[in-house]
Amino acid sequence: MKHAVLGDFLVLPWSSSGSRPGVLEDGQGGLLLRCGAAVGVALICVVVLRKWIAGGVCHCLVRLDGKTVLVTGANTGIGKETCRDLAGRGARVVMACRDLRKAEQAAEEIRRSTGNGNVVIRHLDLASMFSVTQFAKDFLDSEDRLDILINNAGVMMCPRWITEDGFETQMAVNHLGHFLLTNLLLPMLKSSAPSRVINVSSIAHQGGRIDFDDLFFSKKSYGALESYRQSKLANVLFTRELARRLRGSGVSAFCLHPGVIRTELMRHVSGWFPLIGALLRLPGLLMMKTPWQGCQTTLFCAVMPGLEDRSGCYFSDCAEKEAAPEGRDDEAARRLWEESSRLVGLKDRC
Repeated sequence: MKHAVLGDFLVLPWSSSGSRPGVLEDGQGGLLLRCGAAVGVALICVVVLRKWIAGGVCHCLVRLDGKTVLVTGANTGIGKETCRDLAGRGARVVMACRDLRKAEQAAEEIRRSTGNGNVVIRHLDLASMFSVTQFAKDFLDSEDRLDILINNAGVMMCPRWITEDGFETQMAVNHLGHFLLTNLLLPMLKSSAPSRVINVSSIAHQGGRIDFDDLFFSKKSYGALESYRQSKLANVLFTRELARRLRGSGVSAFCLHPGVIRTELMRHVSGWFPLIGALLRLPGLLMMKTPWQGCQTTLFCAVMPGLEDRSGCYFSDCAEKEAAPEGRDDEAARRLWEESSRLVGLKDRC
């Protein structure tokens, strides 16, 4: 077919295939449209998923000038981000850490990023009751007040290690060390009232069980996950009993689930479950909070005004949630307190 000239316009003939010049075949165009739509939907789903996983955010702008905050396990992960936020609010932040070299690096970074030079480090090994006792003595001798105690440090699903005191490590670090520390610091918490104690627990307390006849797996075979659940349930029960004993003192106690977070806490998981470890390194990362996102509920419990009447409660995603039935057992909470006191050699402090 020949082309024709009409006035100043050049009229081109239709191609033999029936498609217009420069336009893709219908099949190709439809495929590209479908692929583009699929990619767009996938990106939207990822954004929505990440927002849902991120959970609640603490929007409270309360300042903490003149207040002193103590955070355990503060040189990495959510502990470090918690310290950064609290330092940004003007608080004196005491970072209690086992590794002083890493702690000083983290503290200096926080000082630079917040402009708050009142960030200090102190040595604390929660696996050693001697270290906890010495830390508390030095703190009481050198500090004037304690407004917020954040028991953040923890270990997760480590091998069956026994501490110098003869305790299984997860129960020692996650519960007994913090139990002793909190009790030793109660005089200063009371004198600084209104003050708060925040215990970082986990949703893993669901399904946990306190085996009072064999807390340290001396008789039965050791299960890393079973031990972790027991220690996290102990955090919830400790908070509940602490709140009951401190009623009317001006000291409030809260516990929380921070979420599943990309931190060093997960380092032992891949050893027990290689497949899970591999998944966490790739697409599984989309399913985990960042340390900043993970510290939001801790901050909420630490600074949100008006929470005093919720003392003893459990929080997640910056909102009060109902703990598992095993975490609401008042008799187990009382018995755990008594057994913990015996194990760490503590006479009743409250």
